[in-house]
Amino acid sequence: MKHVLGGALTLVLSTAATAETFKADVWADNWFALYAKGAKVGEDRISIATERSFNAESFTFQAERPFTLAIIAKDFKENDTGLEYIGTRKQQMGDGGLILQIKNTAGDIVAVSNSDWRCKVIHNAPSSKACAKERNPRVGQGACGFEASTPPRGWTANYFDDSDWPNATEYQKRDVRPKGGYTKISWDRAAEFIWGPDLETNNTMLCRLKVY
Repeated sequence: MKHVLGGALTLVLSTAATAETFKADVWADNWFALYAKGAKVGEDRISIATERSFNAESFTFQAERPFTLAIIAKDFKENDTGLEYIGTRKQQMGDGGLILQIKNTAGDIVAVSNSDWRCKVIHNAPSSKACAKERNPRVGQGACGFEASTPPRGWTANYFDDSDWPNATEYQKRDVRPKGGYTKISWDRAAEFIWGPDLETNNTMLCRLKVY
């Protein structure tokens, strides 16, 4: 028994000794939660229910390499039509966008958002952009159809197979038009804005990247 206990203790200490501390900077339109090796390490403190939320978050976390970064990012929508400002003159589809960078304690870049990430859209709406012109948009009717699925089991874990997920789409700053907290971060030139293939109709994204 003592031998088993000692072996287990040695393993824990060895794992802790190889863990590193990393700093994450994340800006998302509108909300995100970031995971490392299956554990949540940070998220947007402003609820996704907040219509205009453009803050950035900076935080530290520990992980042992190699590890997988996984992030869920959501653009604000009032309901499954994918629209915002419903019933007003400003009724429209929202548009998403995500940028992030991970640094080690020396300040060296470890990971950035770019097309190397694999991303899966789990909420897409409306099915036709004509929905935004509807006087009385109804969820699931006509142009206001939607596609939604739940996150796959274990999608944040290292072992999850994302090989059939498409690569993220990169966007220019002028496409995303970042506001708020974006300007408070000194972004590395390699960090790109990413999202699904459509900034307006892709409302919820799951993205993953292996860090070595």
